[in-house]
Amino acid sequence: MNKQVILQDLGRKDYKETWDYQEQLFKKTVDLKVKNRREDTQLPTPNHFLFVEHPHVYTLGKSGDLSNLLVNEEELKEKNATFYKINRGGDITYHGPGQIVGYPILDLDNFFTDIHKYLRFLEEMVILTLQEYGLKAERSKGETGVWLDVGTPFARKICAMGVRASRWVTMHGFALNVNANLGYFDLMIPCGIKDKAVTSLNVELGRAEIPLDEVKEKLLKHFIVLFKAEIIK
Repeated sequence: MNKQVILQDLGRKDYKETWDYQEQLFKKTVDLKVKNRREDTQLPTPNHFLFVEHPHVYTLGKSGDLSNLLVNEEELKEKNATFYKINRGGDITYHGPGQIVGYPILDLDNFFTDIHKYLRFLEEMVILTLQEYGLKAERSKGETGVWLDVGTPFARKICAMGVRASRWVTMHGFALNVNANLGYFDLMIPCGIKDKAVTSLNVELGRAEIPLDEVKEKLLKHFIVLFKAEIIK
């Protein structure tokens, strides 16, 4: 089993370009797994972890409801935002500047073949990172992602998640609001969940800005421990 994970920080990059790149990495891994099975070989399959920050964009999962996007195409243009219907699970999500987006493209045969466990580990990575900032982050039953003040009228989401997996190879991932412009969340019903607020790390800490690289380091630290992975840069 190959537990090495190739890390790439793509900086700020267009959503569609990043999606296409994910698909390339995903396809190469899946194709190698098919080749191994067909030819009875055991060539190691690669794992990748992409960090990226997107320009304003809304994405709708394959089972999502378009009515959860509350603006039309013209209004999106006015907000310098784009929209894509994509092949991950989940409903509608926003990505934008000030948000850390992580796309682990892992062959779970290298770690564990359990999608439920995979999602819980991604949530735990974020929960442990937020603990380092003094925040008590939690899961919310039946709602994937990471939340604050679960079970109260003040419940608010700080990290969204949505993944796709085929032959135990994953793509898509998580979006953690660090210095996000929360006004953009008003243009949708986040993840299709009504009457729940959204927040960002800088808002919770009462700070103008949190260094993204600082948060990424903490996320990676917990990812390495949870997945027993080795990061290759």
